[in-house]
Amino acid sequence: MTKPLILLPVDGSEHALRAAEYSVKIASMMNARLLLLLCHRPFPVKLGEPYFQKAIDKIMQQSSERLAPFRSLLDDKGADYTELILEGPAGEKICEVARIEKSEMIVMGSRGRSDLTGLFLGSVAHRVLHQSPCPVLIVR
Repeated sequence: MTKPLILLPVDGSEHALRAAEYSVKIASMMNARLLLLLCHRPFPVKLGEPYFQKAIDKIMQQSSERLAPFRSLLDDKGADYTELILEGPAGEKICEVARIEKSEMIVMGSRGRSDLTGLFLGSVAHRVLHQSPCPVLIVR
């Protein structure tokens, strides 16, 4: 029997780091594994070689750097996790991964790296709450 899966979408924000801390506690209680998910902006399709590859390399390097504190936290806590980096709109990709992976739940921060201010929830969290196929825990 496979362990239940908790999806942990992150963006490098403090809210996401707090969500990661909660997800470790919940995963421990549920004997679950975590899927650390980061969504990045689309690759620039209009660039030719070698600029296209350089742009991809830069985006992947930035994504890896953004995941570093989350890896450290999960490693320090001894969490059972894997990671996934995807291209595309975070709200859409989070729900898609939750469906495909049959996630037991999603644990995410209330607001991330968005230019929108004054909202109770960030636009990504709001979209996930309304379109998720499983329960969602929003951490402030």
